[in-house]
Amino acid sequence: MPEKILAIVSQPVSAGQLREAAGDAADDAEVMVVAPALVSRKRFLLADPDGAIERAEEIQDETVQRLVEEGVDAAGESGESDPLLAIQDTLATYPADRIIIFTHADDKSNWLEDGLVDKARERFDPPVSHVMVAGSLDDDSRPT
Repeated sequence: MPEKILAIVSQPVSAGQLREAAGDAADDAEVMVVAPALVSRKRFLLADPDGAIERAEEIQDETVQRLVEEGVDAAGESGESDPLLAIQDTLATYPADRIIIFTHADDKSNWLEDGLVDKARERFDPPVSHVMVAGSLDDDSRPT
């Protein structure tokens, strides 16, 4: 039975990056990509999450497309703005064997500052790993 991987992404990731994180298991795995709808402070104050939801859908679509093009069995969805809630919601219907949280070096989501990886490890049964992805984000996609 193939391993089920839950990939939490704030920006698109490639099959190569997934393979670096999951090893050889990535090629035979079923991957669920979840992109939390990261709302900027400005949009939060304006109660306007539409842009964040749209961006999350674009991120997961692009990631799934990259993975599928490289032969990885992948599907995706956008999730709650709180990554822990997004993980919890997904695990309710997708019994992942492991969770991989991808962050970017210049990501302003503050996931690391908020202790997301440690909190996820404490809260969820599947093993949680963290991968820091090199690369830059364009200004329009940065939550502030």
